[in-house]
Amino acid sequence: MTSSQSFPWPPFPPAMMTASANELTDVELQLVAGELPQDLQGHLFMVAPVGSVTSDGLPNPDGAHVWNGNGLIYRLDFDQAGRVRLTTRLAKTPCYYADLATRPGSPEQRYRFRDFGMARFSLALGMRNQLNTAFVPMAFEADGPARLLLTFDGGRPYEIDPVTLEVVTPVGSNREWRPGMNLRVPFPAVLSTAHPAFDPCTQELFTVNYGRSLANFLETIPLLYELDELPQELEDLLDAIASWANLDSLLNRLLSPWQDLAQALLKQLQGPIEKILGVANFVYLIRWDGQGAFQRWRLVDAEGDPVRIEQTMHQIGVSQDYVILMDTSLKFGLEQILSRPLPHSKVGNRAVRTLLTRPQEPNTAIYLVRREQLVPPATSEQVLDVVAQRLTIPLETGHFLVDYDNPEGRVTVHIAHECATDVSEWVRRYDVSAIDHQPLPAALQGMIAVGAMDVGRLGRYVIDAEQGRLLSSHVIQDSHRTWGLGLYTYREQGSNGQPPRRFKSLYWQSLGFWPDLLPEFIHQLYQDYPHRLVPLEQLWPIPEQGQGRPSSLVRLDLDTMAIVDAYEFPLTDAHGGWDGHVVNSPQFIPRAGAGETDTDGYLVCPVISVRAKELWIFDAAHLAKGPLCRLAHPDFQPGYTIHTTWLPTIARRQAAYHIPVRADYGPLVEQAAPAIRRLFETAVYPHFATGSEGEHGRSGQ
Repeated sequence: MTSSQSFPWPPFPPAMMTASANELTDVELQLVAGELPQDLQGHLFMVAPVGSVTSDGLPNPDGAHVWNGNGLIYRLDFDQAGRVRLTTRLAKTPCYYADLATRPGSPEQRYRFRDFGMARFSLALGMRNQLNTAFVPMAFEADGPARLLLTFDGGRPYEIDPVTLEVVTPVGSNREWRPGMNLRVPFPAVLSTAHPAFDPCTQELFTVNYGRSLANFLETIPLLYELDELPQELEDLLDAIASWANLDSLLNRLLSPWQDLAQALLKQLQGPIEKILGVANFVYLIRWDGQGAFQRWRLVDAEGDPVRIEQTMHQIGVSQDYVILMDTSLKFGLEQILSRPLPHSKVGNRAVRTLLTRPQEPNTAIYLVRREQLVPPATSEQVLDVVAQRLTIPLETGHFLVDYDNPEGRVTVHIAHECATDVSEWVRRYDVSAIDHQPLPAALQGMIAVGAMDVGRLGRYVIDAEQGRLLSSHVIQDSHRTWGLGLYTYREQGSNGQPPRRFKSLYWQSLGFWPDLLPEFIHQLYQDYPHRLVPLEQLWPIPEQGQGRPSSLVRLDLDTMAIVDAYEFPLTDAHGGWDGHVVNSPQFIPRAGAGETDTDGYLVCPVISVRAKELWIFDAAHLAKGPLCRLAHPDFQPGYTIHTTWLPTIARRQAAYHIPVRADYGPLVEQAAPAIRRLFETAVYPHFATGSEGEHGRSGQ
C-alpha cells in the first residue's frame, strides 16, 4: 500500500478535536471575508459535546469518543442588522452537578463517573444524560412563544429557556421512563431518541422509550473497575508479535473462529440476565401534550411479540396519519462498554475489540404505526399494545425525514444512507492506519473513524403503510460529494409559519473521505460490506486527480432525485499547501420577507480547517458560488458540532410544566447509600432549589 506520508491527500484537521467549554455572552463575531447579508434574521441554535467535567473542553483526556461529553449550547443571534452575536451555555442537569462533585481530586471521587465509549457511567450514581445532540422546537399554542427541547439518545429530553439557555425541566418524570435495566441508581440508564417528532398541526410530541436485552450490558462494569493490566510477560510477548505482524489482521485471523461462539454465548446468557436485572426488549411509543402526563403504548409485531431494536432509534418521524420509527445505524452494545477493559494494555484492548465488535446492520428495519390506533389509555399508568407494521430496506440509515402528507396511506421517506460508515467507532490510541499500518495521529484519538468504507447514498422511498410494503424507491450517490453523509437542513417554516407538507429540496452535509480516519480495524470490519459500490482497492486512490472526496454541502431536488447544487470545501490553501476544511451543522435561515420558495434564504454552518474555525454563510439557492461571507472570533472555538435549529423570535419560557428535581429524584436517592444522599443534599439539590421548585404546574407524576 501507499505510504500515508506520500499519500496525495490532506490530513483531517485536528482542530475538530479541540473545543472550548467556556460560557460566553453576546460575543460579536468579526467579518473575515465577504459581506454579511442584511436580511438575515432570527436565532440559530447549535449544540456540541465539549468533553467532561475533568477536561475543560475537548479533547477528552482518555481518548473517549468525541460525542462523549457535556453539551454546550450555542445561540447565534441575527436580530440586529449587520451583527452576529454568540452566546453559549453548558447543559447543566442534575447528573452534571453530580459529575462535577465527584471528579478526581474531590472528596467524593470514589463515586466518580468514567468514560466508556459513547457513555459516561458511575457504578454508584448511574448514567450521565449529556444533552449534546439535537433540538426540537415546539409550539403548543398558536400564538405563544416557541418552546425548545434539547435531546440525547441516552436520556430524557429537557426543555431549555431559549433566552437564558438554562436547562429548565426534563420531559417526563423518572417514574414515567423505564430504564434499560434495574440497577437501583439515582440516574437510571434510559434509552430514547435524539429526534422526537413534534406535529404542529395536532400540537403533539412523539418520542420513544426502549430497551435492548443485551445493548446496555452494564453489569460488566464492576469487573472493568477491577481490571488493570495483563501480566507484563504476556504483554511483552504480544508487543513483540505486533512489531513484525499486522496485529489487527493477526487478531482477526486468530479470533474470528471464536466470534460466533462469543455471540452465541451472549445469547444464552440473555435469559438469566433479563431475570436478574430486569433487562428486556421493549419499545414504548410516547405522546405528550406539553403539559400533562405521558400517554404510552407498547409496540408489538404482527405476532404480538415486543418490537426488538438491534441498534438504536436515533430518529423518529411523523406524517399526518402515521408515526415512523427506524432501527438506525448508531450502534451501542457490549463492544462500547468494553472499550478499555485493560487500560494499560494496547494488545489486550485490541483483542477484546476484535472479539466483540460487530459491523452495523447493513439494512434498515422500518416500523409504521397508524395514529388512529393510539387510543388514549384509561390512566397514565396503563400501557396498551399497538401493532407496528415492519419492513426492511437495503442499506443502513443515519437520518431521515418524512413528508407530512400521506395520500391513500402512502408514506414518503427521505433517507441518508451512511454506507459502511460507522459513527459509533472512534480512533483508539492503539489504532494503526489501514494504508501503511503505522499509528494514527495522536491528535485524532477520539474522533469518529469515518474513513468511510463505501460511498454514501441518498434515497426516496414510498411505502404502503397499511401493508408494510415498499412501493417504490430511488437511490443516488455522488462519487465525490456523498462520502460520510451526516446532517441535514431544510426550510422549516414557510411564510405562514407552518412547516412543509411535502419536501421539495433537502440540504445534506458530508464529512468527506479522510484516510487518516480509517484504522486497519475498521477496514477489516467492513471489507465484506454486502452493498459495496466502490471496490476495496479503489478506496484511497483519488478517483480523478485534483477532485478527491471533500467535505461538501449538496442540495437534493426531491422530484428529480438529483443533486442540483453543491459546494466542495477546500482541501488546499491559497498557496497550494494542504488545508482540508470540514463543514458541520448546516442550518437553513429564510431571508426576511422571503416568499414560499424553499431555497429563498441562507445556509449557515461552522467550518473548521487546520488553520481556522469560522462561521460561513451561503446563499441557499447558489451553493456552488461559495460563501457570501465568513466570520470568526478568538473565543469562537467549536469542535465537532452536531444538530441545529432556528427560531424567528425568542422569548423567556412561560410554560407551567415543570418536574421538581427533589421530588423527581427523591425516591431513587432514598435507595442509595447515606453518602450518596448527602451528595445530593450538598451538591445537586441546591442548584435547583428556587422559589419555583414544586410550584410549576403538572409534574407528570
